[in-house]
Amino acid sequence: QVQLVESGGGLVQAGGSLRLSCAASGRTFSTYTMAWFRQAPGKERVFVVGISWSGGRTSYSDSVKGRFTISRDNAKNTVYLQMNSLKPEDTAVYYCAARDGSTLRQSTTSYDFWGQGTQVTVSS
Repeated sequence: QVQLVESGGGLVQAGGSLRLSCAASGRTFSTYTMAWFRQAPGKERVFVVGISWSGGRTSYSDSVKGRFTISRDNAKNTVYLQMNSLKPEDTAVYYCAARDGSTLRQSTTSYDFWGQGTQVTVSS
């Protein structure tokens, strides 16, 4: 069992930056593939970025490529999402997710554990 708690969301102006953190409980964190998803009002939850258990492989959605960076620190049981050059369309609730598998997947149904989400609002 893995419990995930996100933090770091907030209100920022367009062009600004935020760093999200996702703290995980459980001794097997280092074996889990991790990902960030986001859900805008009235829209489906969508994949943003994922990272393999070792951090050696990442996958980004086209909408954030070059602006967002995912990383993880297995010693701290934490995954991070550095978001730069933020745009109003990045406004959403951001969710951290974990899956017990080595493949980076983009479907919400592929992930076993979810955090409660953190709100990111980008003003124009």
